Amino acid sequence: MKEKIYTIPVTDAFSIDCECPLCMLEKKLEEEAIEYALGASLMEPDHRKTTNELGFCRTHFEAMYNSQANRLGLALMIDTFLQEKNSRLKQIFESKLNLLEQDSEAGLVKNISKKLSSKQTNTDMLLSELVSELDKIQNSCAICSKLEHTMDRYIDVIFYLYFKEPDFREVFHSKKGFCLKHLKLLLSSVSKYLNISQAAIFTKNVMEMQLSNLDRVEKEVDWFTKKFDYRYNDAPWGNSKDAVIRSIQKIRGNCELK
Repeated sequence: MKEKIYTIPVTDAFSIDCECPLCMLEKKLEEEAIEYALGASLMEPDHRKTTNELGFCRTHFEAMYNSQANRLGLALMIDTFLQEKNSRLKQIFESKLNLLEQDSEAGLVKNISKKLSSKQTNTDMLLSELVSELDKIQNSCAICSKLEHTMDRYIDVIFYLYFKEPDFREVFHSKKGFCLKHLKLLLSSVSKYLNISQAAIFTKNVMEMQLSNLDRVEKEVDWFTKKFDYRYNDAPWGNSKDAVIRSIQKIRGNCELK
């Protein structure tokens, strides 16, 4: 198989013996994205605009802080992010402050009528707007967004290689399946990138491989539990010593388990 620059990350990931090649691919992309976020990107206006808008999720805040790579750079991103979000929340609140005060002075009759009516009060509308803004903050992350975009491109590459390169297809089927997160990503992308025939072939093949490997992992976890029974003291562990770690990764994907 003749590799191209855009296929190398995919073929490298599929060369690793693991429970999910896409986890390996995503982990490498994530490490690069964290390094980039704390590096030269701090001086790029477009990137700072993105981080000010999206911020970072808990996982990636932890990863950047724990890397100890650039505390000042992280602080600068937090500073400008907070400036923007604090301003936005203040704007929403102050725009309805007078109306909020009107609701606070509502009499008993109005309070009863409000409970009997489906019409939103000024307070309801303010609460809805504030919660919506807080949802945006909680559910957005510059690194997650970048990973999602890049992984989608690599899913396209995987489908291309699967049907164009027999060598890659053979390697693909020699793997141990995927974590459930990346199985979902593959299956949800089938109709986007494949025609009807290809979709049927790929779905059949990948699900047969996946179900076989899920059964394998379940049996390994089951044997792990049996090894705590005195009747199996002298029985070999087989592949079950790390079955709990691998089963969690199979279910949830990349996990920092110690």
